[in-house]
Amino acid sequence: MTSTTQVPQTTAGEVRRDGARPTAPDRRRPVRGRRVRRAANVFAVVTSLLWFFPIYWMISSALLPNEQFRSSTPVFVTTHPTAEHFAGVLGDERFWSAMTVSMQVTAISVVVAVSLAFLAAVAISRFRFRGRKAVIGCVLVIQMIPAEALFISQYKMLDGWGLLDNVVGLSVLYVGIIIPFNIWILKGFVDGVPQELEQAAMIDGCTRVQAFVRITLPLLGPGLVTGAIFATILAWNEYTLALVVMSDGNQTLPLWLQYFSGANQATNWGGIMAGSLLIALPVIALFMTVQTRMAAGLTAGAVKG
Repeated sequence: MTSTTQVPQTTAGEVRRDGARPTAPDRRRPVRGRRVRRAANVFAVVTSLLWFFPIYWMISSALLPNEQFRSSTPVFVTTHPTAEHFAGVLGDERFWSAMTVSMQVTAISVVVAVSLAFLAAVAISRFRFRGRKAVIGCVLVIQMIPAEALFISQYKMLDGWGLLDNVVGLSVLYVGIIIPFNIWILKGFVDGVPQELEQAAMIDGCTRVQAFVRITLPLLGPGLVTGAIFATILAWNEYTLALVVMSDGNQTLPLWLQYFSGANQATNWGGIMAGSLLIALPVIALFMTVQTRMAAGLTAGAVKG
């Protein structure tokens, strides 16, 4: 016969016969965890509102009538929105001229800078050559140099090449600014792709170039998109270099906003807000378009195991 030993049932407050007190479930941990999550959610909401408020203020101010701008108390919500500021911006020929210049400079800068930075990042990450560490150090040093310290030399350089007040000349300067940071971004993405993927493709019959193009390049899509977005934002919104290089008749969009304020006229805040919103829309649209493709590029080109 088989004998079974029954364990005496005890409550949380009783002591077992062997002298050990049973452990009561700690109900404070779930409550504490919920409080931490609620506090984190509240903090995230407040932070998001603080980030969003300047954007809301720009949109709201662009819709305010001129009379409400002269009010002594700020108007957070207008009851009589108007589109006169947008009409004034869109009817200005200087706006469309500046838009054309900005689009040309941005397109040239992004294509050239991302292409060169990508090739440099692949070379630094995949190959071990003499002077590799020196190249990495130079990239770091260039990032530390203030942009204002180079204005005189950059101006004289473009003047000697005959590229002052020229889209190509300004694009050359933007490419020089974008490339160092893009090299670091893309190098991190290239380092994250194992070389074994390329070696496996080469075993299956691909050349080194074919293995890189078919296997590694699709996996680097998120890095290329990230670098392109950074380059676009910098070239589209840059102000100081454009102010030094370009003239009054050949300006980018940030320089064009100067027409709404001056020493001899009152600042047209409605025009500034409407113009700023129109300048920001292309960058926002670009980011909304490519953000889904950034995640898709993580798995594109992967090999089956």
